[in-house]
Amino acid sequence: MSVLSGKKIVLGISGGIAAYKTATLVRLFIKAGAHVQVIMTPASKDFVTPLTLSTLSKNPVYSTFYNEEDENAQWNNHVELGLWADFMLIAPATANTLSKMANGNCDNLLIATYLSAKCPVYFAPAMDLDMYKHPSTIASFKSLQGFGNIMIPAESGELASGLSGEGRMAEPENIVAFIEKDIESKLPLKGKKILVTAGPTYEAIDPVRFIGNHSSGKMGFDIANCAANLGAEVTLISGPTHLKPANTFINFVRVVSAQEMFDACHQYYESCNVAVCAAAVADYKPKQIAEQKIKKSEAEFSIELEKTKDILASLGKIKKNQFLIGFALETENEIENAKLKIQKKNLDLIVLNSLRDEGAGFGKATNKVTFISNDFKVEPQALKSKEEVANDIVNKIISYYEKNI
Repeated sequence: MSVLSGKKIVLGISGGIAAYKTATLVRLFIKAGAHVQVIMTPASKDFVTPLTLSTLSKNPVYSTFYNEEDENAQWNNHVELGLWADFMLIAPATANTLSKMANGNCDNLLIATYLSAKCPVYFAPAMDLDMYKHPSTIASFKSLQGFGNIMIPAESGELASGLSGEGRMAEPENIVAFIEKDIESKLPLKGKKILVTAGPTYEAIDPVRFIGNHSSGKMGFDIANCAANLGAEVTLISGPTHLKPANTFINFVRVVSAQEMFDACHQYYESCNVAVCAAAVADYKPKQIAEQKIKKSEAEFSIELEKTKDILASLGKIKKNQFLIGFALETENEIENAKLKIQKKNLDLIVLNSLRDEGAGFGKATNKVTFISNDFKVEPQALKSKEEVANDIVNKIISYYEKNI
């Protein structure tokens, strides 16, 4: 899975011969899972057609502030386009367009969108050798980089003029690789290893029946996906669930029982930086597992149970430098019980759920939690989607490392 998956990209195309390469560039972005909106200067349409790019991007292509052929023309809102994008790429960026960008000469939709953009802006210069090295062009490069824009250097090779040298636009594959590498390097959890547990565990009674709970695993999966999208190397250990990680870079480990989850957690815990134990692990298991299906022969039936191993406590006991996060689902004396668990299990943070809160608990798309840190700071949260709660938890991890760098 590419870091570009789900990204919203505004691709600005200016009028140079390298514009023909943008069809491949759009295709690569779409293949990576990005959403692409193309803006063309009027001159660029002499080199590649809007029809080609709209077909590849699956979006209309804009080149003017409004469609002059439509008597009920709607304004193409450059401000809205600039705010929509996660990042903007101008490729090819001709000497003319670069000069307009550097000096704020706003005479077309592309430049208006660039000046309105609140996102990172990449530009890939494309021009002849002497133009590329001209002092005015170099001044444009410096100005744009001084504004915080990111230059994708031109490559060397045969140019349209017949000369050979520096100035040809980077190949589409190299542009995509450059942007991916740049985004990855800036992700806040880059280089961090995070262990996440999710879902229920099933404790076998016989080959057919088991003791389990109603956990869907969604909370843990959302945490894992969020952390992976922010650059973390994530191992997700999950009990039985129909869910699959959305981020394909996640190391996904399936288990069934509490013992299997215990073993898997201890396999990965020592090398991780953070552990988030969101699984609803069974507290008890049958002392004996019947080898054959138990028949309904008696009016009453009892099972002798024994405690499962406490995974969270075992991780807290061997904790070195890990940031350890636990979950607590309580029905009474919630805050007091959660604080006791922090101390007893050597946690850095606990995420408290209360079954008394409407919209919280198993099998729901929402959750209402309270964060309690190891210094007993209590932070109640509003009812949110589980994706938003996952973002909040991951932000706690980011804040921890920002404070402890």
